[in-house]
Parts: sequence; structure tokens; C-alpha cells
Amino acid sequence: MVKPELPHPLPGAVGLSHLSAYDWESADGVCGGSPHLHLVCTEAYVVIGGRGAVQTLSPDGDRDIPLEPGSVAWFTPGTVHRMVQDGNLRITVLMQNSGLPETGDAVFTFPPEVLADPERYAAAATLPPGTGVDTAEAARRRRDLAVEGYLVLREALVAGDNGPYLEFQRAAARLVRDKVPTWRELWRAGALATAERTGAQLDALAEGEPAYLGEATAHEAAPTRLGGFGMCGRRDEYALPGTTLPYRGE
Repeated sequence: MVKPELPHPLPGAVGLSHLSAYDWESADGVCGGSPHLHLVCTEAYVVIGGRGAVQTLSPDGDRDIPLEPGSVAWFTPGTVHRMVQDGNLRITVLMQNSGLPETGDAVFTFPPEVLADPERYAAAATLPPGTGVDTAEAARRRRDLAVEGYLVLREALVAGDNGPYLEFQRAAARLVRDKVPTWRELWRAGALATAERTGAQLDALAEGEPAYLGEATAHEAAPTRLGGFGMCGRRDEYALPGTTLPYRGE
């Protein structure tokens, strides 16, 4: 295995993207994205325009967290979340452990029979390349399938039965188990290496020898693809080390 390198990660080796929430109506009459969870990454929404909400399922129940300009919401691993639209909702997404979500640390709430079959799951989760009509239709089908499973989980949780929710978590963990060695290398190259670099800098400061400051520089970037199809909406992406690029299920 070739070890990944992140020569110029964003602060903390976080992932970054911008989302405009889907305005497609779902089976329950709500306009929004594809419900899913992350296995090891905490995700944050920073609202930059419009209004909406993030719906979550977790051990503390079913919640609707309002989103409006200036608000911030974040959710820890295992929390099922669904971004919903209430008028031109636009957010900046910050993602822990960048590199992991792009390689599968995001599992859709598909029905159990899809989650139980890795090939069927991959076929439903992966979109055609590009931003054309075929990709849009596939993204909408993916969203609808995720909502189908999500509504069952939510109904049970609201009724006081957390069994389906817990089984979904277990099914998600089984689905990604083989990816863990790759994730570990990405974590070492990204988040862990960033933290260790800070430790080395603190050591240097304590010794009065801050030679590392001689490497000071600045970087800049702009989106390299506009209007891609993400899990929750149309996504502007950055082709930078440690940023959120299109989902790949391999």
C-alpha cells in the first residue's frame, strides 16, 4: 500500500466543501438531502445563507435543529442526519478526519436488504461522473432510497423502539469494516500527523529553537468544481490535500 501524503492540509486536517441543499421533495413532503451517518468523523454545518434544518436520529431521540445564517450545528459519529431545505439554504461543511468520508465513512440509511449486500449498496451509493442530467437523476434516486430507510428508523425511534436504529449502526459498521486499514493510513497522514506536528513545534519552542518558523508560508485555493452532487445538496469542491472530494465507495 502506498502511504498517503497531505503536504499542505487545511487547519486540523479538516475537510471543506460548500453545499446548497437539494430542493427535491421526498416521500414525506420534505425537501432535502440523503440521510446518512459517519462512523468516525464529526461533521459541522456553518450556515451562510437561507433557512432550513438538520434532522438527526441519535440515542437522545429524533431532533430538528433549525439552520439560519450564522448558526452552527455539528453531530458526532453514529448520528443519522438529514439536511432539509426551507428556502435557499447554503452551508459550509467542515469535516473531521478529511479523506475518510471520501473513501466510505458515510453510510446511507438504505433499507436493510441493501445494507446487507455490499455490491448492491455500492451500486446504489455511487453516482455517475459529471454534473449532468443522468447524475442528477441518480442522486435523486439515491436520496429517495435513503429516505425510505430513514423514515422507518425515525418512526421506530419516536415510538420508543431504538432497535432498528441500533441495527442500522451495526450494519453500517459491518459494511465498512474492510476499509479500516486504508482509513488508518489516511488518519495517520492527516489528523494524527497534524497533531504530532504541533507537539514537535511546542517542543521546539520550549527549547528556544523555533527553526520550523523558517518554513512559514501561505496558501490559497478556489473551488475546482461547482455544483457537484453531494449527499445533501449541490456541492462546490476543492481539489486540495485534505478537502472533501466526491464520494468514492471503493
